[in-house]
Amino acid sequence: MRYGRNRRDGSGAYGNGAYGTSDGGIGEAGAGGERDAGAGRRAGPGPRGRGVPVALALAGCGVLLTAGCSSGGVPSGAGGSPPGSPPGTASPGPSGTAQDAGAPPARGSVTVSGEVAKGLESPWGVAPLPGGDLLVASRDKGTISRVRTDTGAVTQIGRVPGVAPGGEGGLLGLALSPTFASDRLVYAYFTTESDNRIARMRYDEQRQAGQQLGAPDTVLRGIPKGVVHNGGRIAFGPDRMLYAGTGETGDTALAQDRKSLGGKILRMTPDGQPVHGNPEADSVVYSYGHRNVQGLAWDKDKRLWAAEFGQNTWDELNLIEPGGNYGWPEVEGKAGRAGFRDPVAVWKPDEASPSGIAWAQGSVWMAGLKGERLWRIPLKGAVPVAEPEAFLQGKYGRLRTVVSLGGDRLLLVTSETDGRGSPEAGDDRILTLTVR
Repeated sequence: MRYGRNRRDGSGAYGNGAYGTSDGGIGEAGAGGERDAGAGRRAGPGPRGRGVPVALALAGCGVLLTAGCSSGGVPSGAGGSPPGSPPGTASPGPSGTAQDAGAPPARGSVTVSGEVAKGLESPWGVAPLPGGDLLVASRDKGTISRVRTDTGAVTQIGRVPGVAPGGEGGLLGLALSPTFASDRLVYAYFTTESDNRIARMRYDEQRQAGQQLGAPDTVLRGIPKGVVHNGGRIAFGPDRMLYAGTGETGDTALAQDRKSLGGKILRMTPDGQPVHGNPEADSVVYSYGHRNVQGLAWDKDKRLWAAEFGQNTWDELNLIEPGGNYGWPEVEGKAGRAGFRDPVAVWKPDEASPSGIAWAQGSVWMAGLKGERLWRIPLKGAVPVAEPEAFLQGKYGRLRTVVSLGGDRLLLVTSETDGRGSPEAGDDRILTLTVR
C-alpha cells in the first residue's frame, strides 16, 4: 500500500504535444478524452474539496421522475418494461442528514480491507464469478484473465479475437449472462478496426488455460469508434436486459443523432435485439445526448444511474430515464432548459473524470481517473442528502472500475498502466473496500 506517495509529474502518454486537448485526450480541440492527470497532483490524500467545490443538481431542478416504470425480472431474451423510478420519491429535509428516515448518513467512511491482485496491465472491465473469483479484461492486451480472490493468482483464460487497442479503445467492459450458471456466456464490449461491438463467448474451464474462451458471437456491431470516447461499460439490469454506455468518439453531433449508436445508453435483449418498452420499438437506443458514458449501476429501487465525462466544465452523475435527452453537446452540466435532463450531481473535471460506478449502502460510489479519488454520493431516493464526499485521494492513482460485492463491500480497480498514469511497482491493483 502506498499511502501518501509522491504523486508524479503526470505528463502521461496523451496529455501533451500538438494533439493534446484541454482535457488530455487526442484529437481536435475540444474533443478530449479521459484526461491526463496533469502536473497538479499532490502527495498524500490531501484535504477534501480543494479546488472548485462539487456542485449538486438536486432532483426537481430538471431531473424528471417517471412514475410506474419499475419492473421485476423477466426471462432472459424476453421483453419487459425498463427499471424506472417509483412514485412518491421524497425530498430531503432541511438538514439533509441521516436523521431523515431511510437516508444514508451525510458522512461515510471507506476502509481498504485487502488487496486482491496486483501487477495487472491496463485492467478495465471486471465480472465477479459465482464462488467469488473475478474475470478481468486487459484493455490493451485484449485478454481476459481469471483472478483468484483467495490467493491473488492471475491466469489468462483467453484472448478476444478482433480487438484493436488504441487511444481509449480496446477490450473494455465485461458482463456475465444472467443465466451464466447454465450457459457460461461472458459478454465483452471491445474496439475493432472498424467499430465498437458487443460479443459473447462461452467460458469452458475444462479446456487448457489460455484457450478457455469460445469463438465470439457478435450480438451488436456498428457502435462508432474513435481514438477517444468509446464508452465501453456493459451490465445486465434488474430486468435481465443488457445495457451499454457508448461515447460520441469526439464527433459531438452523434450524441443528438437518434439513429446513431454513439453518445447513448443502449438497452437490448441478451441476443442484441431492441426490447419492448424502449423509446422506439425498433431501436436499442434508451437515452441520448451523452458525451462518454463509462459508469452504469442500479440502486435498490431499480433506478439506473450513469456517470459520464464532461468536456472542460462539468462531469456528471445522471439519473437515466427512457427517452431522456441528457444535453450533450448543447448542454454541459446543469442548464434548467426544457427538453434536457439535468444531472443529479456535477464535478469539475480535475476532481473526477469518472469511469465506473456502483451502488452500496444507500450511495452511489464513483471512481475518478484524473481526480484519483473515490466519490460517495449519498441519496434518499433520487435526491442527494449531502454533498459528495471524496475518499482515497491520490493514494492509488487513477481509479477505473468499482464493483459492488453486496452489503458494505466494494471492489476498486486502479488504472495507472493505461498510458495516462505513472505506474509504480505493483500497479495495477484490485482492492477490496469496506464502506459506509
